[in-house]
Amino acid sequence: MSEPESAKDVPAQIPQPAVGRLSLYFRELYRLREAEITTTNSKELGKLVNVSPPVVRRDLSALGTIGQRGVGYSVDALIDRIGQVLGSGQQWEVVLVGVGSLGDALLRYRGFSRLGFKLTAAFDIDPGRIGSTIGGVEVLDAKELERVLTATPPHLAILAVPADNAAEVASLLVRLGVSGILNFAPTTLRLPPRIAVVNVDLASELQRLAFAVQSGT
Repeated sequence: MSEPESAKDVPAQIPQPAVGRLSLYFRELYRLREAEITTTNSKELGKLVNVSPPVVRRDLSALGTIGQRGVGYSVDALIDRIGQVLGSGQQWEVVLVGVGSLGDALLRYRGFSRLGFKLTAAFDIDPGRIGSTIGGVEVLDAKELERVLTATPPHLAILAVPADNAAEVASLLVRLGVSGILNFAPTTLRLPPRIAVVNVDLASELQRLAFAVQSGT
């Protein structure tokens, strides 16, 4: 596998829709590697993620990745390049706040480490969960959050708390040095522009799905 490219080679601006597709390519490329497939092309990769070959070629050319005519793309080279652009070429330390049903499932998910994300701690207020170990991560009392994060500040946080508590917890995470938050709480966070926030509203996504089914799109 080739050495990761330097940060100066990473494109400064990639449209958000393309970032989403790159993440899907990355997932499917790993599956190809696990199946011991060494090369692919825009038609095959597009079929795996349901986009057209021209879109695949445009997305990959924006990264400076050029396939070979008649050969296609090296699976390993694409994994390296896309991983570098998406930040998976480095280790990201992540904490989880909120270990309800969703948080429990996230702790058990094995795909994070493959993508460069290490869940270092989890916090909750439920005495029944505090002290338990889920997916190899001990659930700590939420009262310990400030002490633990002050000692070892993480890069990112996953927020899976009720909407009423989300703003307060998010502000505390920012004050403790977190640079990005994946927000599963069904509320809009108002944080400084320097903080990256990705909102995942499962109910809204289901509404979009229902609309797509109803409208036939």
